[in-house]
Parts: sequence; structure tokens; C-alpha cells
Amino acid sequence: MSANEDQEMELEALRSIYEGDESFRELSPVSFQYRIGENGDPKAFLIEISWTETYPQTPPILSMNAFFNNTISSAVKQSILAKLQEAVEANLGTAMTYTLFEYAKDNKEQFMEHHNPINSATSISNIISIETPNTAPSSKKKDKKEQLSKAQKRKLADKTDHKGELPRGWNWVDVVKLSKTGSKDDE
Repeated sequence: MSANEDQEMELEALRSIYEGDESFRELSPVSFQYRIGENGDPKAFLIEISWTETYPQTPPILSMNAFFNNTISSAVKQSILAKLQEAVEANLGTAMTYTLFEYAKDNKEQFMEHHNPINSATSISNIISIETPNTAPSSKKKDKKEQLSKAQKRKLADKTDHKGELPRGWNWVDVVKLSKTGSKDDE
């Protein structure tokens, strides 16, 4: 089988396996992300796997550079990637994306045992406070977001459902009204 056929089969399998799984995300037909751990878990991390042209005969590109992983130290990231790379070497020549995601899920605690969350919020606020005195106060006013009155918000809420979408048929023409007005023209 060619690499493209293998990739198509694996893509179809991944879509069926992870259908409805909020942790899985298909960025493109050859690039995938999977969140290991729950949303609020401080030891959760995100793995990105991108296939090369000749994947699975050649290893995929593994990455942990997502913004989600900003609180993980680079040493822990490198450790996780090294362990995943060992799994890649063991599975070279076979479809391995699912295997790598499952391997990471099974070994999450081991991967994150040396993890101490980096508080990026303090470093960002330090950077902002350092840069603030250097910038001159701008005379330009920032564009404000258009504010709606209570009545406008209420009217908008009445038109839309709980998701903020307009109901089905909101712009349909009323056939009965149209036929009554049409019959007057005929007379």
C-alpha cells in the first residue's frame, strides 16, 4: 500500500474513533491535536502530531508548542517528546497516531511527575509593567465595542434561541399573506 492510502485509512479510522471526543481536534487532514487530561487539570497537556509526505514509513512530527502547554516547563516537554519518540521508533511503518495518543493517556502521570506549573501570568504582568512606562500615553481613543440598550438586547434575545442563532424559517415569506395580496391584484 502507498503512504497516501495508509494515511487515508488512518484518517478515516481516527475520525470514527474520536467522533464526539472533545479532546481530539483535526487541524488538517494530516495534522491532529489531542488533549491529555481534563480541561481544568493542571497536569493536562496537548500533543500535536503532523504527518509527513511518506508517513507511516517515516516518523510524524511531534509538537508540544501549543499555547495550552505554556505552563509546562521545557524540560518536561522535552521528556514527554523523548518518550513519545521512543514509541514512534517502535511503531515505525505502521499507523501510529492513535497508538501515540493512547500511550500518552496511559502514561500521563509518569510524564508529568516532575511538572511544577509555571505561573506565566506573573511573568506576563511583569513584562507589561516594565513596558508601560516606556510607552507614551496615546492620544488616540480605542474603538469601543458597540453597546446595546436593554431593549435592544431583549429584542435580540427574543429573536434568537439559546445558542444565539435565528430560528429556522425566520426569513420565510408568509404564503397566506402573499396569496391574499396577490388575489387583490388579480381583481
